[in-house]
Amino acid sequence: MTLSEARVEEGKTALAERKIVAPPKNVLFATDFSPTSESALPYATAICRRFGSTLHVTHVLSDTSLLAMTGGVDYVSMGTIYESALQEAQEKIEHMALRFEGIPHHTHVRHGLIWQNLSEIIAEKEVDLIVVGTHGRTGLGKLLLGSVAEDILRHAPCPVLTVGPKVSGRAKLPAFPATGRDLAPIELEVRQILFATNFAHNAPAVARAAVSLAGAFHARLTLLHVFEDYTHLGSQPDLIEQGVRRLHELLPNDVALQYPPETVLEFGPAAERILRVASAREVDLVVLGARTAASAGSTHLPWTTDHQVIAQAHCPVLTVRE
Repeated sequence: MTLSEARVEEGKTALAERKIVAPPKNVLFATDFSPTSESALPYATAICRRFGSTLHVTHVLSDTSLLAMTGGVDYVSMGTIYESALQEAQEKIEHMALRFEGIPHHTHVRHGLIWQNLSEIIAEKEVDLIVVGTHGRTGLGKLLLGSVAEDILRHAPCPVLTVGPKVSGRAKLPAFPATGRDLAPIELEVRQILFATNFAHNAPAVARAAVSLAGAFHARLTLLHVFEDYTHLGSQPDLIEQGVRRLHELLPNDVALQYPPETVLEFGPAAERILRVASAREVDLVVLGARTAASAGSTHLPWTTDHQVIAQAHCPVLTVRE
């Protein structure tokens, strides 16, 4: 149940356009050409149109997938299948590029370890946003092969926008037609943003990203903290006041938004409460702080929470790491 909901002071209603986090210059869209990954493509193109970003569409041919095609280790067959798979991938990615009229873009088809290739492109092209789709059937799910999507979230040096299988309603962008170019550019409309935090050490940086997006889209912003352990609430009634205060303190002092941000405290399982608030407020974007590969003992939202939110959310989820 919700025990506290408070509005931040009404004075923060001007200067909505002030930028505290730069818009992305280079967006990487990782695809395996499946319907799952294709569902994230409209978000990548819409972001690039809105911010004037360059789009990098990337597909990686892994040895594991090629071995699966051969049915075993047959090096003659491997070479033949590799050439065929490479040609097919290049044709698909070139056909995909026909939809990017007016968007600066580059296509990349690589061979080898998936995350290694993606990380090289991220570094080479100075990528500052990654867009991926996931089916969410096993936790976060498998985007390309194995735990590639989780590798991206754990290791990516930039924010990651994940489009899960249950994105629907106003937050769901229409798919591109199977053939031909899109008749009208798809626009990304964000009216409600939910930032959920458990006050990890990089929470201020994640909050700045959420505030910046709220300003850029003239959206309403909700800051949420979930108390999963509230057994001490009776003996420490000031926990509610402390939670609201800490949420307020995450807001940058020098930036104001068109709409006063709201703070919400919830009690219970984190993922369940985040999803409940997101649904009730019909949010268009959830912003979370992501754990790094080396922060297993940190206070970031645990991977199980990230997985559940991404897999169940009716809107895209933006994860931001330090």
